[in-house]
Amino acid sequence: MTTGRATPAEDACTNALPMAALSGPVSHAVSRVARLHRTAAGKALRAVDLYPGQELLMMHLWDRGAVRQTELIRALDLDPSTVTKMLQRLEQTGHVRRRPDPADRRAVLVEATDESCALHTAVRDAWGSLEEHTLAGLDPAERAELVRLLAKVEENLCRETADCPDRC
Repeated sequence: MTTGRATPAEDACTNALPMAALSGPVSHAVSRVARLHRTAAGKALRAVDLYPGQELLMMHLWDRGAVRQTELIRALDLDPSTVTKMLQRLEQTGHVRRRPDPADRRAVLVEATDESCALHTAVRDAWGSLEEHTLAGLDPAERAELVRLLAKVEENLCRETADCPDRC
């Protein structure tokens, strides 16, 4: 049964500044923007029959050619089982091929297939559209400044992270 009176803890929380304003407005904003960007990216990728994250894996393969599965895991900074599931789905759709590494038969090489060329164009277009949607209303100088500032933020975070992943 409630008495209608707030407890001291409820008073302290009710009368306090919002948590984001109190302890990290930039971190809160970055978190919100990242979540919204991922949601928008997911919507754009559904149109080309991909799940979020699969495009980053494919971009890595298109940029680097055949790579060991362990390199993909490290570059994407994902759990090995997550990458394996992504590769299984992409293999089923004909976008990637896995084969033993001739230099080390215990290792697996992953490569984009010729059939993934159409997907490459679709991903490029989806990301271009997402970029324009994300940056609508920013002039070229503001866009360049945003990229510069985000690179500094990324550098700061990587300095604090011993295992900062490669850029994909």
